[in-house]
Formats: sequence, C-alpha cells, structure tokens
Amino acid sequence: MKKLFVLAFISISIFSLLSFSCKKKEYVDLFSNEETELEQTADTHVWYSFYNDNFVKINKPEQAVANPFTPWTEAVRISSANVNEKGAFAIVNRLGVLSFNENQISLAKDISLFSNRTAGNLVFIDDVPMFTVYKSSFFNDSIKKPEYKYDKSQHFFLVQYDIDSKICYPVINCNNLIEPPESEVIDYVWDGLNWLCNVKTISDSKIKFSYINWMPSAPLTSLSPVSATSNISVQEIEKQTFRDAKQILDFSKAPDRLEALLNGVSSKVPFLVEVNTWKGGSAKTYRNKAGSSRLSELNAKGLITEDWSGVLFEDGTFYFEGCLKDRHIVRGGKPVVLRLPKLPAGFVYSDFVISGGTLYASWEERAFYRISRSGFISVDLDKTLYSEVN
Repeated sequence: MKKLFVLAFISISIFSLLSFSCKKKEYVDLFSNEETELEQTADTHVWYSFYNDNFVKINKPEQAVANPFTPWTEAVRISSANVNEKGAFAIVNRLGVLSFNENQISLAKDISLFSNRTAGNLVFIDDVPMFTVYKSSFFNDSIKKPEYKYDKSQHFFLVQYDIDSKICYPVINCNNLIEPPESEVIDYVWDGLNWLCNVKTISDSKIKFSYINWMPSAPLTSLSPVSATSNISVQEIEKQTFRDAKQILDFSKAPDRLEALLNGVSSKVPFLVEVNTWKGGSAKTYRNKAGSSRLSELNAKGLITEDWSGVLFEDGTFYFEGCLKDRHIVRGGKPVVLRLPKLPAGFVYSDFVISGGTLYASWEERAFYRISRSGFISVDLDKTLYSEVN
C-alpha cells in the first residue's frame, strides 16, 4: 500500500509540473511593443459551460453551476483540441466529441465509451480524428472490478471519430497490443509512423511499467479490434527510448514560426508550450527558461497550421500570426496579441482551436490536480482581428 501511495504521488506531481500548480503565480505582462494588442468587447464573445451532460450558454464562468472538485482524469473538461482540413474538434473528457464549424457547435455524446474512461490525445490519421482512452488506477473504481479486467471487447485504447456520422469506433484495444488483462496504455507518442506506448500493469501485489513500440501494416482507419492483432507488429523498447521521445525540448529547438511568434515573450518570462503541428504527429512540448527566477512558469498551448499559428497562454493572452480561412494576412504576417476576457481567481484557459472566423478557447476551475467548473468561450475573430487590424 505504501508503494502504491508513493507511485500515485509521483504521478500526480509530474502532471502538476506540466499543467497544474498549487501555488499562486506571479505573472508579467506578456505584451511587448512589437505586436499589435487587441482588447475584447462584450459583443465579440460568448461563454459556455458543461452542465448535465451538455454545454449551455452562461454570462460568466463564475456563474456556472459549481461541481465537486474531481481529479482531472475523471472530470468533465476539454482534455484535447486540434484542427485539420475538415474541421476543428475537441475531446470532452467523460462526455464526447465537440465539433466546431464556423460559429456552429455540436456535441457527439457516447456514454458507453466516455462515461468511465479518461479520453484525450487527439491526432489525425488520414484526416480522421483519433484519440485514446484509458482507466486511471488511482481514481477510477471500475478498473478494480473483475468483469472489467477480463472483458477484452471493452478494453479500448485507440478510437476514431467519424466526422459524417458523428460516431466513435474503437480501432485498437489493449489486448491487441499486450497480454495481461490488467494492463492499460497510459501514455503514448506517435511520430507519424511509430506508436511508442507506456503500459501500466496492476496486480494484487505490484505495479509494473513496460514500454512497447507498435506499427500498423494496414491503414489504421481500416482496422478494428477484431482485425488489429494480425495487422500490427509490436516490440518491447527500453524505458529511456520512451522518455527520449517524450522529453521536453528547449525552446531554441521549437519550429521557426513558433519562435518568431513568441519572440517578444521569450526574453521576458519562463513558459512551457505544448504544440500541435499541421499534419504532424503527437504534440511536442518546449520549455523557455528565460525571465526572472521569481516568476512561475506559464503554461500554454500552440497550433501551427498552413495558414496561421497561434499560442494561448493560461492567463488568456493569445498570440496569432497569418490569416484565417478566405481572409487576408493580418498585419503583414507580424504577430498580433489578443487578450481574452480575464478569468476569476482559480480559473485558467487550457486549450483552443480556430474554425473559420471563430476562436474557441477552453477554460476550467482548478485546485491542484482537481477540476470543478469547466467550459469554453467563443470569440469572433472577424470583429477583433479584421475590423481593427489592417
């Protein structure tokens, strides 16, 4: 039992270093004179919160219905967001998939798949949205039930979302990759070809971590748990190989467009930015160590597409360069800073996508590793970017 507690504390601590912080952060102003700064007005944004297995309009995040604080693995929250040529999407943990089409929003719920699993890690395979699910051994009681451990048909890992039918289909189950029924794939890296996975196996006496690399011999979109085993190759890898693939890189190694976008920030404040690249593999994380040692590290999410690049910091500072679909390039390609509405204490912005002329940014109320209220905001970029910036 002592070993389980230590492992739980270590896992939570590692996650908190990347995403959550229990101490008050001291921020600096991320705006510099090299960018154009835009302020939000009341007619350019709409707030939404998750409530009763759906999303509803609200006036302000603090007026959303309060929920009990729940571990992040079990809470209803946007856990991952990404864009491709076919649209903008977000995985809502414990609920379903959000699709954004300009100013239209739809939620495809799947209670049987999402209700007792942790979902996230949204990527695109041949323009098809795919994400992973697993059960947390620390916080999810259903993993301890004997019927779960041995029900291979329900032991999901990789799931695809069909954009037209708005239905989720399992692609790979855990038993396609690993033999012990008590195993879960708790983390992975996809480099565009290889899938490197961290596997956690729990028995009555111990917890074991192992690492594998698997590759499909047929298009992933054509597979199902019935056919997957005969169409993938699996090999064990060293722990260090997986760690190397997951390592946080120095910001000096970030893509040129990202460095140029955040040039005004990089000399001022330490930050950690997780970036999805257009048609790339899994997101990569970069750490900027500049700034005063008295400042806490800011977390951010970034997207780099063919037409634009954007980075959203947790305090609501949004950096943008490029052009929206069917619009002209903003400010000759130079960065523009948009300040999203200020959130109450204890709330942060967490992820974003852009669809047409609308920015969708997720927000959540955090207390260390637990989440209470959550939702997203829609921002009319046509009004903010194109009516004020030439």
